[in-house]
Amino acid sequence: MTFPFGLSGLIAIAAIIYASRAIRIVRQFEKGLVETFGQYSQTVSAGLVFIFPPFQSLRKVDMREQVMEVPPQEVITKDNASVQVDAVFYFQVADPVKVVYNVANFAFASIKLAQTNLRNIIGEMELDQTLTSRERINTQLRQVLDEATDKWGVKVVRVELQRIEPPRDITDSMSKQMKAEREKRAAILEAEGMKQSAILKAEGAKLSVVLAAEGQKQSAILQAEGQAEAMKRVADAEKYKTEIVYQAIHNGKPTNDLIAIKYLETLEKVANGQATKIFLPVELTGMAGSIGGMAELVKGEKEDGKKS
Repeated sequence: MTFPFGLSGLIAIAAIIYASRAIRIVRQFEKGLVETFGQYSQTVSAGLVFIFPPFQSLRKVDMREQVMEVPPQEVITKDNASVQVDAVFYFQVADPVKVVYNVANFAFASIKLAQTNLRNIIGEMELDQTLTSRERINTQLRQVLDEATDKWGVKVVRVELQRIEPPRDITDSMSKQMKAEREKRAAILEAEGMKQSAILKAEGAKLSVVLAAEGQKQSAILQAEGQAEAMKRVADAEKYKTEIVYQAIHNGKPTNDLIAIKYLETLEKVANGQATKIFLPVELTGMAGSIGGMAELVKGEKEDGKKS
């Protein structure tokens, strides 16, 4: 029996086929697990890897961060409300040996683990808490998954809830409640605004009255001070005039006009009383003579002024 390419050709073809199976390429983001007779022997990094099939085989593990989606499921809260919940979690393989040999199907196992623990966490919370505590649920679920997947050689980086959806009737009730709360806050704000406006108006009116009273007070003070000053000056003038008269009388040189002036002043004071009759205990002829002397004195002063 002869071969068209000969024995050397067959050997070359067999060598090419064997080399294609023996030379493997591990990419930058992968790790390679070499198995000899079905048993793990070593871990290889990125680059060309030589194995000896059929005695050895190579299994590649992706070391990049990956995302896994948790399908939607119904969860009962602590106050017996049913909500639809779904989530995603991000993980990264830390140990390729564990993720291959410690769990048969990591994706399926991690999803079921996330669903179970999500039901446990939300089941311990009331509906209002589940709607307002997303960060708390994310943190608790990440901790549980990270602890459970540690023996699988996987690090859970973060967990994010995508949706928490209550039933339709509960959603409608919450919408009505939120609308009522908004209307209540609007009414309160409007009342507060009216209250502040009334307070400011009252304070403005009060300040206006106070300022007007202060102005009247200052005006009265100034008028009183002016009257006091005028009375003081009149009193000073009277005192000065009295001193002049006293000195003239004391020196023994009273003139007729001076006596007439003092007589008229005394007569004015007597006339200011409430009596209806006035007695004049002086001689009218003497008074007339004094008045006549005053008239002559005034007349003489006028003539002297004309001559000058």
